[in-house]
Amino acid sequence: MTIIAIDRLAPDTHSCCTQLDAHGYCIIRGAVPPLLVERLANDLASDFQSTPHSTGPFYGEKTRRFHGLLRRSRHIGRFALDPLVVAIVETFLKPWCDTIQINLTQAIEIEPGGLPQPPHRDQEMWPVRSAGVEYMINVMWPFTSYRAENGATLIWPGSHRRQDEIVMPLEEAVAAEMIPGDALVFLGSTLHAGGANRSLDARRGMIISYSLGWLKPYELPWLAYPPEIARSLPRSLMSLAGYQAHRPNLGTYEGRCPSLLLSDNADAAQGAIDILHPEQEQLIADYRAGRLSPNTASQPGDDG
Repeated sequence: MTIIAIDRLAPDTHSCCTQLDAHGYCIIRGAVPPLLVERLANDLASDFQSTPHSTGPFYGEKTRRFHGLLRRSRHIGRFALDPLVVAIVETFLKPWCDTIQINLTQAIEIEPGGLPQPPHRDQEMWPVRSAGVEYMINVMWPFTSYRAENGATLIWPGSHRRQDEIVMPLEEAVAAEMIPGDALVFLGSTLHAGGANRSLDARRGMIISYSLGWLKPYELPWLAYPPEIARSLPRSLMSLAGYQAHRPNLGTYEGRCPSLLLSDNADAAQGAIDILHPEQEQLIADYRAGRLSPNTASQPGDDG
């Protein structure tokens, strides 16, 4: 099976989303300049060297993985906030949420001799499933060339439409071969796996994944980026990393949007402020005006 890619020289949200919807993945060639990837990889080189090997059959014991990438390099924002990537993510996720969020940032190294990862769908971390709903989107950015022999990510095209199949034939998979500057975008419902590294060189890259803003993310942002660190980072990046509330009244601090923690008066006493959808505010108004019959209105979640 041949891998299908789109050239960034003619970027187009519609064509990327069409391929993602049809096949469950999309490779964007030349998504960012290779020099930018090199600078980011250099910033993370010491972290790769100092991080111990992973433990367990899923991560693989010849891999190194570390997180919290938004605080480790000033170049990371260009990847996390890439306009084309964000447009793709919002196309698939915004119909099901008020805001999107970063679910995970993870740097990965697969050393020579690393075993293939068990095939999986990342959105299976959440015990929910609704037909037609996507819960997350992953973006893989290679720091080194990804080749079939050094553990390039394996993708099962069309597997997002075959959710009841836990395992699919290996011959149906394609190796997402890429070079630095390319990006692999795939749905959380797409079956995939890290490949075996049969080469003499390590394979390095990173994943930035995005999810529905009302889900609990893989990486807890307020621990990865506590306020004293978050205040030093771009507000747009920290908003995406969780310093924003999701209507109705989800992910708040002292009953307010957690962006409060990024301000200079974060420690001042503050009163709670409702963060509701307009239709919820209208329901409350209709209820108080007597325009609703019993058992019609649904109130926002709270312990009242």
